[in-house]
Amino acid sequence: MESNKVWFVTGASKGLGLTLVKQLLDKGYPVAATSRSLNQLEEAVGVHSNFLPLAMDLQNEASVAEAITKTIGHFGSLDVVVNNAGYGLAGSLEELTDAEARQNFDVNVFGSLNVIRSVMPHLRKQGFGHIFNIASIGGFTGGFPGFGIYCATKFAVHGFTESLAAEIKGFGIKATVVSPGYFRTNFLAADSLSTPQNEIAAYAEVRAVQAAHQNQINGNQPGDPEKAANAMITVAEAENAPVHLFLGQDAYDLAYQKMGAVTKDLESWRSVGTTTAFAKEMA
Repeated sequence: MESNKVWFVTGASKGLGLTLVKQLLDKGYPVAATSRSLNQLEEAVGVHSNFLPLAMDLQNEASVAEAITKTIGHFGSLDVVVNNAGYGLAGSLEELTDAEARQNFDVNVFGSLNVIRSVMPHLRKQGFGHIFNIASIGGFTGGFPGFGIYCATKFAVHGFTESLAAEIKGFGIKATVVSPGYFRTNFLAADSLSTPQNEIAAYAEVRAVQAAHQNQINGNQPGDPEKAANAMITVAEAENAPVHLFLGQDAYDLAYQKMGAVTKDLESWRSVGTTTAFAKEMA
């Protein structure tokens, strides 16, 4: 597949981002990719004539703007943006410190917003483009003990992507929030999943869920990241791309469970929830 669409992928030195970059390059796409470590990124991807590796600090607006400018200067365009950089955080809401929670939001939420603010003037000017924001099925349904803050960051990604899609539609630009289920990457590895500095012994269920993710689930995830990357490329080439892209049968199952639970609550409490308007005055 030959394409002149230029892709910009953050967090590309490992995981789904790395898989996506390699597949894009194999298909002939020009790709700019970022990581905090330029050496790690270059070693992971290798040398390609249509590849621009960039060191970028996602939390520094000047660094983000510089990466966007370099990409456009190098390739002459920038068409598809993938906000992939982020990390997992385990821990109950009580035991995670303010600093631990805010750091997860700084990377998973505000880092993506830095990229969007920086790239939008270019996309508006050219009148087309596509922004993919990588969330999680945990950003659509949050019933996972010990993952409240992480899920909250991904719920935020869902929320601002829906608004973004509405805001930029008139400019000819698309936005898609991607909600993967469990894919076999290093996301749950010890060096990728952060855990609380101060664990509280009372949270036995949280520790059990945390241990299951780090030991039983890690390395046994059902999702193939190569197929996830291919699905995203297919959506990027589609004329009518969705705002919501769920990846994996497990993601579909959990999404339908969430929608069913919400529907049940809506209907069960309709008589209470819909009787909150001012009473109509008699003429």
